[in-house]
Amino acid sequence: MFQLFKHETQIDEDYQSLLDNLNQTKNSLDLAYQNFENATDPELIDSYIYEVNAIQMRYKFLLCRLKSYEIAKQ
Repeated sequence: MFQLFKHETQIDEDYQSLLDNLNQTKNSLDLAYQNFENATDPELIDSYIYEVNAIQMRYKFLLCRLKSYEIAKQ
């Protein structure tokens, strides 16, 4: 019984950690978009394009992990 409770607590902590990471990634993505919109130097524009793409990929990964956690909890 105690083992089951500990396992549920671990899942909740993992779930909360994923939510926190997703929120941080969303904030990073917003910042990268702002930097891209304000950039004038072509090299900086290229840099922000790569940064936005990388952060978008991380966001999609975390979103998929979050969805799989939600499915597993049901």
